[in-house]
Amino acid sequence: MLKRTFTLIGLYLSTTIALIPCSIAKEFDLPEIGTTASTTLTIDQEIEYGDAYMRMLRGSSPIINDPILNEYLNNLGHRLVANASDVKTPFQFFLIQDRNINAFAFFGGHVALYSGLFLHAQSESELASVLAHEIAHVTQRHLARSMEEQAKRSPLTMAALAGSVLLAIAAPQAGIAAVTATAAGSIQGKINYTRSNEKEADRIGISTLSKAGFDVSAMPRFFGRLAEQYRYASTPPPMLLTHPLPEDRIADTRARAESYPKKTASPSLSYQLARARIVARYAGLENKAALSWLTRKEKKADLASKAAFEYGKALVYMDNKELDKARPILEKLISNDPQNLFYIDAISDLYIESREASKATVLLEKALIISPSNSVLMINHANSLMKQHRY
Repeated sequence: MLKRTFTLIGLYLSTTIALIPCSIAKEFDLPEIGTTASTTLTIDQEIEYGDAYMRMLRGSSPIINDPILNEYLNNLGHRLVANASDVKTPFQFFLIQDRNINAFAFFGGHVALYSGLFLHAQSESELASVLAHEIAHVTQRHLARSMEEQAKRSPLTMAALAGSVLLAIAAPQAGIAAVTATAAGSIQGKINYTRSNEKEADRIGISTLSKAGFDVSAMPRFFGRLAEQYRYASTPPPMLLTHPLPEDRIADTRARAESYPKKTASPSLSYQLARARIVARYAGLENKAALSWLTRKEKKADLASKAAFEYGKALVYMDNKELDKARPILEKLISNDPQNLFYIDAISDLYIESREASKATVLLEKALIISPSNSVLMINHANSLMKQHRY
């Protein structure tokens, strides 16, 4: 029963993060605006709820269990967390394999990104802007504040909303319609609460972006492009259903970004490599389509980014058992950048698949001297030893 209760609360809260009346929000000054939530949930309770929901997600959602992508995403996320204010919980970042554009955060510092975001974010700063926004939802305790507000409502209404959110997880369009039908009497208030919390997360997120050294203009640029792309779409992506982008919100983020000193973040090869890896393996594309996407992007890329698209093509070849095509690409890449974790991971996998596990072991042991606690290297090293029956 407890597990079911946690699940319902998690599902309900994960898509209703913005239900606090503006009048209540105005009674509190940032950064202490979230302290009203303490009458409903303690931080320890938030972590408990978040962990319970995370266990449920692991059993029901296509979470990407890719050590190298997890390491990249968590390094990026914790760079932002280190520059955020009011951090009260540990943070964990994870990927869900879904071509839709979406992200969400819930209790206990859990932040999820859909893999489809990597196809639409054109730079690491754009991806970081989404993460910074979600981190702000957590640090400002928007879910706990929402729960406090919902405690004042009719239990029947809350139960009906929880059921609607179960539907929203599976089919956001239908779920939003159900929520609207359930709470027709207060829908305008819900819209206002959503806009209030979204703007708050934008404002705090931009500050975090700046402190972490990213290009703050990436947030309005990404939001603006997303809104324009789906302006007339009959079925917008889930992110626009749970994170509405009215014109005034985009204008507000643009104005805030312009108030910061202009900063051009250095291009990130790691981001491009992670993006190429997702396209090759987690975008739901057939091998031919993935190769076409990577080749098309490579033609338009600068010299530094071309390596990432070559890497992605090598992964496609490996997954298609065309090791003879992947080998020269990876050997060239690692000769130019011998400490690159993405390349070490890929070529050690190639050696193992080619029944050259001893070569993988030598390569990985050299890398482990430099990074002895790296989980990707340790996993690959153990795999190479097992292939040689060296237990």
